[in-house]
Amino acid sequence: MGSVLPLNFVDGVMIMAEKKRNYRKEYDEYHGTEKQKAFRRKRNQARYAAVKKGLACKGDGMEVDHIHPLSKGGSNAPTNIQVVTFQYNRKKKDKTKA
Repeated sequence: MGSVLPLNFVDGVMIMAEKKRNYRKEYDEYHGTEKQKAFRRKRNQARYAAVKKGLACKGDGMEVDHIHPLSKGGSNAPTNIQVVTFQYNRKKKDKTKA
């Protein structure tokens, strides 16, 4: 049998008290596998490096693209990174050439 939640009365109307959300569990379940998290971490590092060099800035509509994709064994080396438009990056996906 499930746990019994206390009842609350608001303006004479009975409502059920909500269970406390486990945000850590939701985050872990939502944000993917360890492999996906590792790729996201590498993409974020590449973006940070481009911003630091002045090649990109937040809200400019540009994205940091890996010429040789991380999923195909690419790295975050400066020679493997380019700043491209959102549309181009989505069209390219994980290919090495568009």
